[in-house]
Amino acid sequence: MSVVTLDLPGFSFGGTPVLGRLALTVDRGETLALTGPSGIGKSTLLRIIAGVYAAKGTRRIAGRVAFVFQEPTLLRWRTACRNIEIAAQVSETKAQSALAEVGLDAYADRFPDQLSLGQQRKLALARAFACDPDLMLLDEPFVSLDAAAADDMMTLFAALRARRDMASILVTHATEEARRLATRTLTLSGSPATITAEVQAPV
Repeated sequence: MSVVTLDLPGFSFGGTPVLGRLALTVDRGETLALTGPSGIGKSTLLRIIAGVYAAKGTRRIAGRVAFVFQEPTLLRWRTACRNIEIAAQVSETKAQSALAEVGLDAYADRFPDQLSLGQQRKLALARAFACDPDLMLLDEPFVSLDAAAADDMMTLFAALRARRDMASILVTHATEEARRLATRTLTLSGSPATITAEVQAPV
């Protein structure tokens, strides 16, 4: 069953074409990676899928959507636990469980500025998973992390995803991230950008 169906005739910013005609679907249980050079329009496409940017064409999303941004976008005046409770609209018990899943249960009463960047990114991931999404959108969630922290985050994401029946779309410019996490990879290129390559991960 498709969680995402998008048929886009094109998209422009201020009269400048950014995306050309493209179409995609993402099924439940699938992780789609969007790759291509920086500035090509990957994040723009992700925001169109999320409904952040209004665009012409057909866009259908089946179920709840969670978004993990490049920056953690946390409420800095709220504790880690309250960040999850408020954003995901869940109980304190469920928020505590979400923190435990990412190894932050001992940090429930810490504020975001008291956490390392890696811990903040784990908190953002916990918040997204806490709402039990049908679709998770991730915009370069491992950027700015050192190799060890990025590896830890990718392992964590894969483990959390495996426990849920959801679809996910990952924007990345790192080939290794796409190879490791995606079941299918689409490459954007050109001006305006279109899908120019599609690779299915080996079974």
